[in-house]
Amino acid sequence: MTTTAERLALGAGRAILMAVYGIPLVYLFASSLKSDEAMVANPGSLIFAPDLSAYGHVWNGDLLAAGMSSFQIALGTVLLVLVLAAPAAYALAHHRHLVAGVFVGLMILLQMVPQATTIIPLFKVIGAWGLLGTRLSVVLADATLLLPFAIVLLRPFFLAVPAEVEEAARVDGATGIRAFLSISLPLARNGIITVGAFVFIIAWGEFIYAITLLTDPGTYPLPALISLQVTQYGIVWDRLFALAVLSSLPLIVLFLAMHRRLTEGLSLGVGK
Repeated sequence: MTTTAERLALGAGRAILMAVYGIPLVYLFASSLKSDEAMVANPGSLIFAPDLSAYGHVWNGDLLAAGMSSFQIALGTVLLVLVLAAPAAYALAHHRHLVAGVFVGLMILLQMVPQATTIIPLFKVIGAWGLLGTRLSVVLADATLLLPFAIVLLRPFFLAVPAEVEEAARVDGATGIRAFLSISLPLARNGIITVGAFVFIIAWGEFIYAITLLTDPGTYPLPALISLQVTQYGIVWDRLFALAVLSSLPLIVLFLAMHRRLTEGLSLGVGK
């Protein structure tokens, strides 16, 4: 049983986390309801006359096109990453010798490589393939960025699959591929859902590859559309914040719908 002091400490920790993550969201939403003049005059104030005109300006065909582009890129990245990461994580979970350990360490190191250092090599490779200006180019670039993260996060879920279950399947004549597809993959579905959700969230908000590899502003995803509010003539603050709020709504809905699975999945990953 937890003591009173532990419950108080836990409650204080939750309150601090809610303040750290909640206050910026409140400020973001409040700023989207300010007129541009009110934002410039007193940007930090939460006392103002609400103005919804910014939402009326940004709710147009450009927003819908950017939202569809973000969805296609994020979904494509999730599918490509999971197709590649699941077999790799499964193999690393079943080969626990030195080579597997080195490979896992390499995956962790690759996550530390700054994203900016990969832009020029990816630009040259994707250009040589003739894919510049297509959403597929961003999907490939995002998958390159997120694949090591997905492998490292997915591996513990395959480690949690009882070895006896696969051994019984092999005794019944199942091949390695059949055991992976019929036994391990279904049992690791919580991990796949967790990794897929995180990959979707990160790919939805990715900006650098999108702005570099896409040449037509009509194909820009939401983060790139938001950046267009910053021009050489100034920043359109109310529209920028309104776009930020609207682009965040799908992720908030996704998190609220899956927060229990995400929490359970991360707990298993940390435990392993």
